[in-house]
Amino acid sequence: MSRKTKAVVAELGRPETAAETHARKTRDSRLYRERKTVNNLVLSLLVTLGLVAVIFLAVPRGIGNTEHRDIDVASLAAAASASAGHELIAPKVPAGWRAKQAELRYSETDKITYWYLSYTTDNDQFAAVTQAFGANDTWIAEQLEKQTATGAATIGGFNWTVYDHHEGATELDKTNASFALQTEAGDATILVYGTDTPDAVSLLAERAVAGLTPSK
Repeated sequence: MSRKTKAVVAELGRPETAAETHARKTRDSRLYRERKTVNNLVLSLLVTLGLVAVIFLAVPRGIGNTEHRDIDVASLAAAASASAGHELIAPKVPAGWRAKQAELRYSETDKITYWYLSYTTDNDQFAAVTQAFGANDTWIAEQLEKQTATGAATIGGFNWTVYDHHEGATELDKTNASFALQTEAGDATILVYGTDTPDAVSLLAERAVAGLTPSK
C-alpha cells in the first residue's frame, strides 16, 4: 500500500508539520465559533426587532397624536373590574375633557391595588382619579405628592379632606396635585386631584363618586 503524501501548503511552500496542522485546526475552530456567535447575535437582534414591530402594531392607538386621544373609560373599567375584584368607577366627565389613561395598577411595595384615571380638562389642565383598595396614609401621601391637608368639604354627599394649594403656587412649586380631595367609599379610598381650578377638580370628584356609598 502506498503512503499518502501530505499536500504542500501554499503559504508555507511545504507540507505542514503536525504542530502546524494542530495550530491551524485550532485557529479554524476558534474562528468558526466566533463567526457562529456573531451570526447568533445578528439573528437574535433581528428576532428582537421583529417582536418589537409586532408589539408596536398590536398596541391600539388613537387616531392622530396623543393630544387628541380620548379613551373609553367605561369599557375599560368594565373589563378590568373582574381582575380587580371590585366594581371600578368611570366618571362621566364634562364635554371637552379627554380621558388619557385608565389603568389597573398594583403597588408591589405597598400591596395596594388601584384604578388610575387621568384626563386633560377643557382648560388643557391635568386631572386624575384614583380608586384604591387597602390604601394607607403613607401611600396616599405619596400619591398626593405629600401635600398637607387644608380643610374639609362635602361634595356629592361625601365628606372630603381638602388639599388646597392652588393659589400662590410658583413655577418652582409646580405639582400635579395643586388641588386634591380624598374620601372613602365602601372599602375604597378615592383620590381626586389635578392642576385645574378647585371647581373643576371638585366637579370631577362629584362625578367620580356618583352611585357610590360613603363609608361609615
